[in-house]
Amino acid sequence: MASNRHLGRIISLQSLYEYEFRSMAGDTTADIDTIIAKNIVPYEKALGDTEFVYALTRGVAKNIKHLDQALQPIAPEWPINTIAAIDRNTLRIGYYELESCSDTVPPKVAINEAVELAKAFGSDNSSKFINGVLGTALKKLHPDFKEKDEQPNQNERSDKASSGEKPKAHGTPKDSGGSAD
Repeated sequence: MASNRHLGRIISLQSLYEYEFRSMAGDTTADIDTIIAKNIVPYEKALGDTEFVYALTRGVAKNIKHLDQALQPIAPEWPINTIAAIDRNTLRIGYYELESCSDTVPPKVAINEAVELAKAFGSDNSSKFINGVLGTALKKLHPDFKEKDEQPNQNERSDKASSGEKPKAHGTPKDSGGSAD
């Protein structure tokens, strides 16, 4: 079973994807809170803390223009509007967590979680692209970041422990978009 926060990120991605799709289609009734609430229902018991999903999804939705402007120079060969919607929203979530949640979500956790979303929901090369872009973003946002200084916060550790998952070893984020191993 996925950890609570991992499941929360899946729901967030699903909600952001739906919100973007409906908004681009001209649906004036698209409301992020209503979409989140609908998407949480099937997972409410397993999820537990729904506030994480609301805070993450609202934060990304509120800052889409800023996130897109910040991401574009990191992957200049890929205009943000040409990136697949799943990858675009995965990048937004990862960048938002790197930029705005580093006090509660360690940077490597933010990147690894985005890579896992890309593996599960993106195309064959999505995870490499996401890893490369967010690895570059990490260097831009946290130039003094050192892996040895990072310790997972209690929430991230307890999510893995409560789900029965064994922690996975992950490599160092790559620097260049799309050329990661």
